[in-house]
Amino acid sequence: MPLFTGEALILRSYQLGESDRIVVFLTRDRGKKRGVAKNARKSRRRFGGGLEPLTRGRVAYVEREHRDLVRLEFVEPVRSPLAAAEGDALAYVGYFAELIDEWAPEADPNEPLFRLGASALDALIAGVPLDPLARYVEYWVLRLQGVYEAGERLSPEARSFLECVRTRSPLALPGCGPSAAALRELEAAHRALIARHLEKELKSVRVLRDLAR
Repeated sequence: MPLFTGEALILRSYQLGESDRIVVFLTRDRGKKRGVAKNARKSRRRFGGGLEPLTRGRVAYVEREHRDLVRLEFVEPVRSPLAAAEGDALAYVGYFAELIDEWAPEADPNEPLFRLGASALDALIAGVPLDPLARYVEYWVLRLQGVYEAGERLSPEARSFLECVRTRSPLALPGCGPSAAALRELEAAHRALIARHLEKELKSVRVLRDLAR
C-alpha cells in the first residue's frame, strides 16, 4: 500500500460515523481524491483545522488497490481560508470549493485547476473584492474546461473586464475596475453557463443569493 505525500486543496468534508470524516481533496500532481480521515473529529495533531474547504496544505494518504477511498493520514495546513479578513469571504470559500469540486475529474491531474484554487485562496486572504474575484474564478473554471462562451449580448465594459482577467492574477483584479452593473451582467451569464453544463444549480449559489439580500 503506497504512501503518497504532496500539496492539496481541501474541497469538502462530511461526517462518517461518530468520529471519522470523508474528505474530498484536489492534489497538485494526482488529481482529485476521496478519502477517509480516521478519528478526524478527535485528532487535532493529524488534522487540526486542515479540513476546512479551500485549505491548502501538505497531505499524506494511502491508496489501496480496488478501493475507491484512500486513507488520509494527515493534513498539514499551509494557507487557511480562516485567515480571510472580510466577513462574507467564507461564503465565497464554499462557492469556489464547490465549483472546483464539480469540475475536477476523479484521479485526473489538473494542475491549472489546482493553481486557480490556490490563487483564489491567496486573493481572499489578501482582501481582494469578492464580486470581481468570483467572476474571475467562474471565468477561468469555464475556460479551463473549454466551455466558456462570452455571449454576443455582453456589454463592452463586461468584455473589457474579461480581457483584463485573461492576463492578470486575481491579486491584480482591483486594476480591472468593473462597475457593479458589469459584474451583475457577468454573474448572470456565468451562472447560467455553469448550470447548463452541470445540469444543476450549485448549492453554494443559494447561500450567496441569500447573502446578497
